[in-house]
Amino acid sequence: MSGNVSAWSFLIDGPLLLKSRRFRDHRGYLMETYSGPHFATVGVHDVFVQDNQSLSVQAGTLRGMHFQLSPRAQAKLVRVLQGAILDVVVDIRRASPSFGQHIACRLSAGGGEQFYVPAGFAHGFVTLEPDTIVAYKVSDVYAPDLDRGLAWDDPDLALPWPDLPGGFVLSEKDRRHPRLRDLPDAF
Repeated sequence: MSGNVSAWSFLIDGPLLLKSRRFRDHRGYLMETYSGPHFATVGVHDVFVQDNQSLSVQAGTLRGMHFQLSPRAQAKLVRVLQGAILDVVVDIRRASPSFGQHIACRLSAGGGEQFYVPAGFAHGFVTLEPDTIVAYKVSDVYAPDLDRGLAWDDPDLALPWPDLPGGFVLSEKDRRHPRLRDLPDAF
């Protein structure tokens, strides 16, 4: 623990699960969701330049697996404001010993966790509850010409998506991303 934020690492180098301290009293709580100096002490050195927020009305809404190419590659800091998600990342750094491996973690509004995803990872999530709101910071602005994706259902990756009644709700764009073996060298 460093200051107001705790960090847990994974077997794959880079991503972190973060939890900020909640200061509670009779009114509720106050939580510092981001502090550059505090986050730097646990290994998050990115400068975030844009905040995004999504509302997914239906449980089972799957958004992903997204990434942005250099020179506009993005690190992300993801949190849930309402509801819950299963957040999944895949290491797409070709030189990494964990290339093609994934991490999945549950994030919820009640839990207050944040998931730090460095550049070089494809990122996606599925909502576990209706009316889920996800907010995330990114380290570079959106660049449509460098926006890419990875197939959420790539059988070689066997990502741990939950078995949901009714299946998944996806955009047409997210249905057409290539498999990992067909991705050009991006990182």
